[in-house]
Amino acid sequence: MLDFRDNMAKLIKEISVFFPAYNLESKIEKTVKDAFEAIPKLAEKYEVIVVNDGSSDKTGEKLADLKDKFKNLEIITHKVNRGYGAALKSGFYNSKYTFIAFTDADGQFDISELQKLIRLQKKTNADLVVGFYFKRAVKFYRKVNTWFWQLIVRLLFGLNVRDIDCGFKLIRKKVLDTIPGLESERGAFISSEFLIKAQKAGFKIVETGVHHYPHVGGKGTGADVNVIIKSFVDLFRLWRKLR
Repeated sequence: MLDFRDNMAKLIKEISVFFPAYNLESKIEKTVKDAFEAIPKLAEKYEVIVVNDGSSDKTGEKLADLKDKFKNLEIITHKVNRGYGAALKSGFYNSKYTFIAFTDADGQFDISELQKLIRLQKKTNADLVVGFYFKRAVKFYRKVNTWFWQLIVRLLFGLNVRDIDCGFKLIRKKVLDTIPGLESERGAFISSEFLIKAQKAGFKIVETGVHHYPHVGGKGTGADVNVIIKSFVDLFRLWRKLR
């Protein structure tokens, strides 16, 4: 009887939640523990996946210890660092439940806000719920770079999303099963590619605001020159393909 009441209180029947991670030995334990605090309250069935993208620190060892504590934790390990796009694809294509959510593993988002995305999906019957930043906690030049990048994406593809690269999204698995396979790996184009293909396929996209917190410790790769160049290469390759 207790299990029945618990299930009735859940917001969603089943969900896969994954986190791409790279060199986050100081943060991954809190990220995983926060996930297992929040997600069981939201879903009847769930899995938590961490994609360890070739970390050279002790992230892998931390995850192995956490696996002993949390039976619903799945770990995907890339032997070498392949990039954010590759980590997202590993998370997407290894998630088994009908809804998939992902966010960054570095503590810049609060996984408890996932309930907001789920409630909006239930209200609107959307295929994708995309977060946008209430206030993005990055340096000014990063905001300028992002504005310029998103302007180009909107002009080339007509993508009508407020924050294309916000790393907090909830999607139906059928979106991934329907759209053409994602190609971007090393660059930051993966989120744009995903949304462009989902919009082109006619899936319903809605948005909601999420909080964003400062990045403390570790090193992000989003502003690396090689990553930026690869992102533009991927962008124009897809533009030519869809013309």
